[in-house]
Amino acid sequence: MESFESFAPVVQKVCLWAVPILMAVILHEIAHGYVAFRLGDPTAAQAGRLTLNPFSHVDLFGTVILPLLLLFGGAPFLFGYAKPVPVNFRNLRNPRRDMVFVALAGPAMNLLLAGCFAFVYRLIPEMDLPEGNLLATNLLFFKAMAGAGVLMNVGLAVFNLLPLPPLDGGRAATGLLPRSPAIALARLEPYGMLIIMVLLASGVLNRILHPMTKFLLQTLL
Repeated sequence: MESFESFAPVVQKVCLWAVPILMAVILHEIAHGYVAFRLGDPTAAQAGRLTLNPFSHVDLFGTVILPLLLLFGGAPFLFGYAKPVPVNFRNLRNPRRDMVFVALAGPAMNLLLAGCFAFVYRLIPEMDLPEGNLLATNLLFFKAMAGAGVLMNVGLAVFNLLPLPPLDGGRAATGLLPRSPAIALARLEPYGMLIIMVLLASGVLNRILHPMTKFLLQTLL
């Protein structure tokens, strides 16, 4: 019984975060694919990636293991990823301009989701009902889940807006910068995740992301 009781909080925490994490990373990728489709590239649609079926998007490490490691490791912010949707930028009607819209669609979706979760969070009142009241327990759980949804989506949006490829901010910057600096930035893509891991381990990434993350959370909550 003691072992079960010690394990129960872990199960509760996973249940609390599972829906926000899945919604954040899956709808992020669908947004990329949908905007690309609207701008002339049907690659994601033809690959069956414009679907809400989580099995089409979930990446074992990026969607499950990484967010849980950050969550239980006490990381200052959370992020994760799903399988990237395929986009052929050559199919876009205006490749250089439209790649910016495609790249920013993911973070924009996360900010929209953060706003929706914040609305639910504010809608559910704080309740001071007798202990064991089922209504209060359920409402408080959904309020906590909505708060987790705000945290996850704000963290994912701010993280992805870093101007470093292969993140969305890096791809957007590549489309916005003049040709020479854009090419130089694009050449960093093979090393982008390594740079991010170094920044994360050194604590520099948190110092970069914290101000905007704090501002958005204070605004929403």
